Amino acid sequence: MNVKLHHALSLSLLMGISGTTFAQAVEISYLTHWAPETVALLEQAAARYSEENPDVSVSVRAVPFGDLLTTIRSQTGSAGPTISGIYDLWLPELVRDGLVDPAPEAAAGDVNAAWPSGIAAAATVDGTVYGFPNEINVYALNYNKALFAEAGIDAAPANWDEFLAAAEALTDESKGQQGFGLINSWNSGVVHPFASFLVSNGGALIDENGPALDTPQAGEVFGLYEQLVSNGWSRPEMGTADANTTGPYLDNFVSGRTGMIVMANWWESALQGGMGDNFANVGTAPIPVGPSGDAPSSISYSWLTVVNGSASDAEQDAAWGFLSWLNGEGTGENGSSAMADILLSMGILPSRSSDVEANASALDREFLAGYVSVLENAQAFPLVLGGQEFTDAIQQVLESLEYGQITAEEAQQDAQADAEVILERAAR
Repeated sequence: MNVKLHHALSLSLLMGISGTTFAQAVEISYLTHWAPETVALLEQAAARYSEENPDVSVSVRAVPFGDLLTTIRSQTGSAGPTISGIYDLWLPELVRDGLVDPAPEAAAGDVNAAWPSGIAAAATVDGTVYGFPNEINVYALNYNKALFAEAGIDAAPANWDEFLAAAEALTDESKGQQGFGLINSWNSGVVHPFASFLVSNGGALIDENGPALDTPQAGEVFGLYEQLVSNGWSRPEMGTADANTTGPYLDNFVSGRTGMIVMANWWESALQGGMGDNFANVGTAPIPVGPSGDAPSSISYSWLTVVNGSASDAEQDAAWGFLSWLNGEGTGENGSSAMADILLSMGILPSRSSDVEANASALDREFLAGYVSVLENAQAFPLVLGGQEFTDAIQQVLESLEYGQITAEEAQQDAQADAEVILERAAR
């Protein structure tokens, strides 16, 4: 079937399900945190959609990541964005508060059929789909191959003993060079690498009994952090970051003052922009396996697009129609979706199965090798009520540990106690 005809029929079906037709033009808005060059690509895709669907116009607005959730919560109804890109951790609370619209049957069926079940689950609460998944992010060890060569290190560390030896060898106080960079001042940037070390050590943030930060596996990760800082192999003042620029944390790796970090795949474009030709010195490898682990793993998280629960019926129908097209097979290049093309421009892994297949050659490059290798064993960050507050609490504990204000033992006790209180309160 012709692609344009297929999507036109899909939109007609979607409108038939809702019982709404567009008697007059419908204007919808799309809120994101993407950079201007990426917003421009989304605007181009929206313009193509409007050419095929002249009764629907799509405007795009971007805010800093730190303002995204606040904007979604504070701007509802006709004043709020019709479509928002959200971090999957926010979904349970947005659903609880009635701020997002359940996906219509056609869109929900597409999500369940075209995405891996684990990724579709991140767009689902209590069996109901609430959005289209787009990007998937996992964590890997990034290292400077030139600094490795100078330090006489032949290969990326595969376990903690090799990792600590490399951190020591890469540290040179006279050059202001640290062996391993720890992030601070950014909640998920602090917690996700910690969680990736944890799952690579056989542990978990939350298990069937609740928070699992009091386990021996978690204690070993807190101890690893303490060892890095107390030996001067990680310097917290070099790790200040934020979700928009990654700040000094990025700058110190780009300039060769940090030998190793743990970071997500999405920041490839930032590295390329900062390092230029020196980007060739960046190697990636799976997270080193801890003493209680048996295989490298990573925490994974995803993003999805949702529709405003307070928008009008016509706006909701138009929004789901646009999202079905944007994420649909064949709306981009070479059988890809338009969304996948946008994500790949940022070095981000698309999550729709057909997009991964259509872009196999683009994903088969050295930087992504360490990420793709852990996809199979990756563990999703827990999607629970209170998840954002849970993340913030762990961040505060880890930063206190990094700055030497508490010991590893105290950090573990505090993290577990905070998590129990937060998740119990959120579940009421």
